[in-house]
Amino acid sequence: MRSISVILSTTLDGVVQAPGRGDEDTQNGFDLGGWGNGYGDDVMAREMGKGMDRPGDMLFGRRTWEDFAAVWGPQTDGNPYTEHMNAATKYVVSTTLDNADAWPNSVLLRGSAVETVAELKALPGKDLAIIGSVSLVRALHAAGLVDSYTFLIHPLTLGRGARLFEGPAPLTEFSLVSSVATTTGVLIAQYERR
Repeated sequence: MRSISVILSTTLDGVVQAPGRGDEDTQNGFDLGGWGNGYGDDVMAREMGKGMDRPGDMLFGRRTWEDFAAVWGPQTDGNPYTEHMNAATKYVVSTTLDNADAWPNSVLLRGSAVETVAELKALPGKDLAIIGSVSLVRALHAAGLVDSYTFLIHPLTLGRGARLFEGPAPLTEFSLVSSVATTTGVLIAQYERR
């Protein structure tokens, strides 16, 4: 059985919306996108690079997949993240996409997110990583399908924006596996389901 790990940037007040760019996710009038910029350092690069040492597949919700396909898909810059993202098998969960041809090595999972991902997780294969895709993560967490979280907790508050758990989340216990502080004050904390 595959494991599912989630990697999310968050603020101290729990906002997970649009850490990378101003235009990344403007839903509900959110105009504070790009808040995660300026916090990268060698420590963060090293910690995030550890995941590239293990071959794995990626899992996306439709909106995040479309955004990543547009940003990462055409890149040919030799960046190891670019190479990893473009080479990985990318599963996109959607009820509205006609196909996943926009980004090579992508596979469309049609239907219920929980059902299709549970079926995928039960199959032999590489572990699955989710970056962003908060709506998908909420559904998979509620169904007990998320095995681990890596949070990049940024030292700022925004006061508004989407949070990972905006309503009640089912009781789930996790154990802290590792934590590393960057030179810019970001705490990278990894938790595994007990």
